[in-house]
Amino acid sequence: MSGTKKIEHLLKNIYGEKNGSLAFQRIIPLLEAFKIKERKNKSGYFSEKDVFLITYADTLHKKNELPLETFSEFAFTYLENIFSCIHFLPFFPSSSDDGFSVIDFYTIDPEIGTWDLVSELEKRFRLMFDFVINHFSSKSNWFNYYLNEKKGYKELAIEVDPETDLSMVTRPRSLPLLTEYTKINGKKVHLWTTFSADQIDFNFKSLDVLEKMIDVALFYLKKGASVIRLDAIAYLWKETGTNCIHLDQTHDIVRLLRSIFDITCPDTMIITETNVPHDENISYFGNGNDEAQMVYNFTLPPLLLYSFIKEDTTKLSRWAKGLKTESETNTFFNFTASHDGIGVRPLEGILSQEEIGTLLDIVKANGGQVSYKDNPDGSQSPYELNITYIDALWKKEKDSKHTHAAKFLASQAIEYSLPGVPATYIHSLVGSRNWTEGVKKTGRARTINRQKLEKDSLLNELNDAESFRSKIFFNYLHMIKIRRKQKAFHPNAAFKTLEINPAVFAIKRSSNTQTIYSITNISSSVASISISEEMTPKLMQDLISGKTFKTDELTLEPYQYLWLTETNPTKNEQKQLHYA
Repeated sequence: MSGTKKIEHLLKNIYGEKNGSLAFQRIIPLLEAFKIKERKNKSGYFSEKDVFLITYADTLHKKNELPLETFSEFAFTYLENIFSCIHFLPFFPSSSDDGFSVIDFYTIDPEIGTWDLVSELEKRFRLMFDFVINHFSSKSNWFNYYLNEKKGYKELAIEVDPETDLSMVTRPRSLPLLTEYTKINGKKVHLWTTFSADQIDFNFKSLDVLEKMIDVALFYLKKGASVIRLDAIAYLWKETGTNCIHLDQTHDIVRLLRSIFDITCPDTMIITETNVPHDENISYFGNGNDEAQMVYNFTLPPLLLYSFIKEDTTKLSRWAKGLKTESETNTFFNFTASHDGIGVRPLEGILSQEEIGTLLDIVKANGGQVSYKDNPDGSQSPYELNITYIDALWKKEKDSKHTHAAKFLASQAIEYSLPGVPATYIHSLVGSRNWTEGVKKTGRARTINRQKLEKDSLLNELNDAESFRSKIFFNYLHMIKIRRKQKAFHPNAAFKTLEINPAVFAIKRSSNTQTIYSITNISSSVASISISEEMTPKLMQDLISGKTFKTDELTLEPYQYLWLTETNPTKNEQKQLHYA
């Protein structure tokens, strides 16, 4: 089936024969007007060089500079040839939620930067844009047009009779699902607002909405995006009488976007953001070739955190064994921290309520908060842990500055060795702690890991070798530099988890030309292991330190991590073998 035929088929599947044909007639001109981009990455979507940085465009500030200009200078100095792609969280004019209540999908907030600055970055990094596809701002012109019933905007929002039984709807928040607004003619309407009263859900049953948002997506490709993040995509399509999450029409919209991108800009990747249990999350791979190329590995952050807290890798290793994708055009987007908190739902079926309770207690003790969601039965359950990943790992009574930094880097060494593309949030990279003052200012728990940093002050700390930030930043960059050179860390390279000691996470990664054993002690005690039964060479070299080790008796210090690969040591090295 040709690309356009596939698009027509999907539209008819979503909207029916008649409306599907009308939708096709409206979308084809958008595609014809787009300057088709030839595929550059002929070897595939992914490589071992793929490493993403997640950041707000205005995280870094300097007097008399636009934040995007300040970030660019920092990126060109420290991040080039280390991170392959920059994921910019929404940098559009917004009325709330730190950018996710978009007022204008086509404009960069003038207080943040310009498209010209984005263009300069695109020359040296790949770029990932946030496509806030589920909702728009109540302060936008679009919403004003809707309230005034302007042609093309009359069906922009979802109007619901407040007496409708919506108890089955899956909720990611504990806020009201419907919000009352008054139209220009005085008519009161109740609108679907999944995330907040300021974030009006799009009505994707409207062809006007479909056309507008496809135009937005194509605009992002024109502006240099090579990866499109579908924010909150799971909730896109609504049908009363259902749970309104992961509906067939939602998956078809993802397939539609994939088909459009495959025609217009075939290097473009889609990543779906679905903070849900693992099996639901990976459903967005589709058949392996028709939906997202990447899905967020949402189970990793909370399960890895739990493993460090318990100093036991048993559950983590068993879960990691089951990581699989549908095809070589799929992979996981591995991360431990992001602008949001640490999701709890992805632990369903993996940890008990008591074990999850342990996480909640640690987070609260370490200065964080817990956000809750409403359930259909009227109860509430934890949805998200609001804390920096660095502070989530902290053991006040045990961890010195050095130990705390080592522990955090050990957690990142595990993330970076798993199958998939690794991503690092900027506040993890620069060693940020909980921003509790920010939470007090905004009243929002998520502000705790969204601090705005003064660039010169940050650089002063990074250049102080004894500072906590410095101990994180430069060791982290070194780890990434090493990783990008290893064929065995290709996102889809073969892997095998090794259950050799509960205190140690061990995974074997293999390509046609290289094998790496990633070994990490997640405990506060010395751990002794042997990997010689895996038919490994007796001598292997740690890629990170350059030292040579015997594999039949490895002794790892607390939070020590090694990336071991085959080596041919010199005679002098053989005399000075190291036991980790």
